[in-house]
Amino acid sequence: MDIKITYTQQGDYLLPDLKLPKQPKVEIGIWGKRHLHYIKQHHPIRYTNLLTSCKLTAYLADIDEQAEELFFRLVKQLAEKEGITEQLKSDNQMLWVARMNNIRNRATEIVNAELIYT
Repeated sequence: MDIKITYTQQGDYLLPDLKLPKQPKVEIGIWGKRHLHYIKQHHPIRYTNLLTSCKLTAYLADIDEQAEELFFRLVKQLAEKEGITEQLKSDNQMLWVARMNNIRNRATEIVNAELIYT
């Protein structure tokens, strides 16, 4: 197998023309984007290793999926535990919205602490 490496001159240096292999197009949701921002800022070596090994997209998609599942499971469990029902929603919509917003905020904090900012 004959591998030919090409170079581009940058000032006084010849740098190899390196390209990462094509990766599948995957939509990364809000959780994955938050984690990406976090690892870029606080774990640059982990970020670089994932990027250069072509595993970053799959890694972020996995984190995003796990976080989404955890978030919805927590919201459901907390709503059941606190007795927030469809009946409450029809009887007192403003109270239902306030309590569900509170639950969603708590679930977001838990997901952030357990998966996103670690």
